[in-house]
Amino acid sequence: MSLTLTAMSDGGPLRWAGPGETRRHSQGPYMSVISNRTTNLLIRGATLFSVGVFLSLVLNLLQVQRNVTLFPPDVISSIFSSAWWVPPCCGTAAALIGLLYPCIDGCLGRPHKFKREWSSVMRCVAVFVGINHASAKVDFANNVQLSLTLAALSIGLWWTFDRSHSGFALGVTIAMLATLATQLLVYNGVFQYTSPDFLYVRSWLPCIFFAGVITMGNIGRQLALYEYKFVQEKLHQD
Repeated sequence: MSLTLTAMSDGGPLRWAGPGETRRHSQGPYMSVISNRTTNLLIRGATLFSVGVFLSLVLNLLQVQRNVTLFPPDVISSIFSSAWWVPPCCGTAAALIGLLYPCIDGCLGRPHKFKREWSSVMRCVAVFVGINHASAKVDFANNVQLSLTLAALSIGLWWTFDRSHSGFALGVTIAMLATLATQLLVYNGVFQYTSPDFLYVRSWLPCIFFAGVITMGNIGRQLALYEYKFVQEKLHQD
């Protein structure tokens, strides 16, 4: 006759349950936290995707209006129909980056606590948009000066709003991968840059990608911080 060792859900001592008894599972707080984490993960992903789509529409329109990027004429009738695949791709990338940053922080055991407030995140977004605006509208004597200026601004954005080694390493890695993917798209004729000076693209493109990664990482970390506080409050209440 098999006996099952069970724990009382009210925190009482352990006891052996007989064959006629059903095993009681302490599901309340634990299952509630798991459910909340899953829900919050989906909410964070959807929020990051929406932010990525919005920023891509705004910044892509700026680049197209300044003739920095050129798409085929039959797909550029409006902001919503121009290269329809760009906003979903940017939204997906934004969601992955925003979820990856707090995940890496957790794996390293060093939660990011530098300037963790929404006002700082909004300033980071504003600086990122400003860097994109500068790449499209500010005239420099040559591309080298423009690239060096944007590189300095992008590193300054990281130093001002991030300052983590993991954030810098992820930013550089993802920026290089994104630049390579863009080069492949341009090489296959999906779109093109005016006056390319670095393997079919503009030399300042990695700087823009780096600043974007840092920005989405900051948003993702801030959203994750709210999830952490919510879970702690829930555990405390239970």
